Amino acid sequence: MNDNTLLTLRDRISALDLNLLSLLAERRALALDVARSKIASQRPIRDMARERELLKRLVTEGQKRDLDGFYVTRLFQMIIEDSVLTQQALLQLDLNHQEQRSARVAFLGPKGSYSHLAARQYGARYFEQVVECGCQKFSDIVQLVETGQAEYGILPIENSSSGSINEVYDLLQHTHLSLVGEIAIPIDHCILVSGNTNLERIEVIYSHPQPFQQCSQFLGRFPQWQFDYCESTAAAMEKVAQLNRPTVAALVSGQGGALYGLQVLESNLANQQQNITRFIVLARKPIDVTEQVPAKTTLIMATGQQSGALVEALLVLRTHGIVMTRLESRPIHGNAHEEMFYIDVQANLRSGKMQKALRELQAITRSLKVLGCYPSENVLPVDQE
Repeated sequence: MNDNTLLTLRDRISALDLNLLSLLAERRALALDVARSKIASQRPIRDMARERELLKRLVTEGQKRDLDGFYVTRLFQMIIEDSVLTQQALLQLDLNHQEQRSARVAFLGPKGSYSHLAARQYGARYFEQVVECGCQKFSDIVQLVETGQAEYGILPIENSSSGSINEVYDLLQHTHLSLVGEIAIPIDHCILVSGNTNLERIEVIYSHPQPFQQCSQFLGRFPQWQFDYCESTAAAMEKVAQLNRPTVAALVSGQGGALYGLQVLESNLANQQQNITRFIVLARKPIDVTEQVPAKTTLIMATGQQSGALVEALLVLRTHGIVMTRLESRPIHGNAHEEMFYIDVQANLRSGKMQKALRELQAITRSLKVLGCYPSENVLPVDQE
């Protein structure tokens, strides 16, 4: 195969890629039309039976075209997830009479950080224009929203590999902001470099402490590497881009690296293959969540020190058929032997069962506060039976 033939084939592939993008945009526009129809008919966002039949048919048609069934399933599960979240966003905007076209969104770090990617994703779903406000500390994000300098704040709350981010939980104890959303970002930690090099030539790795922790098994293969801690992954990328040496690298996001002109040397380095960070979205006012979409409610409560107090509170949730998805404890500052409990439940704050449970919890807890009710972003793929 000569060079001209290769270039022709690549041009044809590029043209097909553009056609795919146009078709995906057209599909998303149709999904919005479907959402508008569901607003009028009050039908749920998801029709699991239809999704299941759709995937079966697509897998069958794909096999006729020599496409692997797993590949087709994985591809269209992503497309269905985008459709669900796109429709969900439109229903939320309609319910809350939100006509705001632009918003200021605060996040941790400069461009390219995982928080920046989460802020972009949230902003693109709800607004035509987003003003990005990068911050150096989690507390700065909260302060910008509290003082009205930003409408929304994006904060990482937990990672499937390294666990909870305690600093953020502690901030939630002392703010009057409300949780109004969540975003789950798949984390693909990569070794990024500036120019031609290889793993053997690297001497210093820059990153935030979290990626170092989450990729400890891979990093253990290179005991000669020196770790240099940065305040964010974005700062690590900026450092490597500025140094522009074959002996330095960043352990960060491949997506973010493109913003700094860095190249991926190694990818998918986390100890756990499913490495996902969940972000929460904070705003000054709470929102209503339509009953047409799955909702989460986050509570913070103190039960007191009597024996069985926490169990008694959790039994209230079980009695009303409310599923708890997360329970996190944090010390109460100034009370060394007492704890606050953060609880995520799969329930809409507007529902009768949730209101009954709250009344019962208020009667048996020392303090109880609803941090927010918001649409669940956890779009579970349908099984194919």
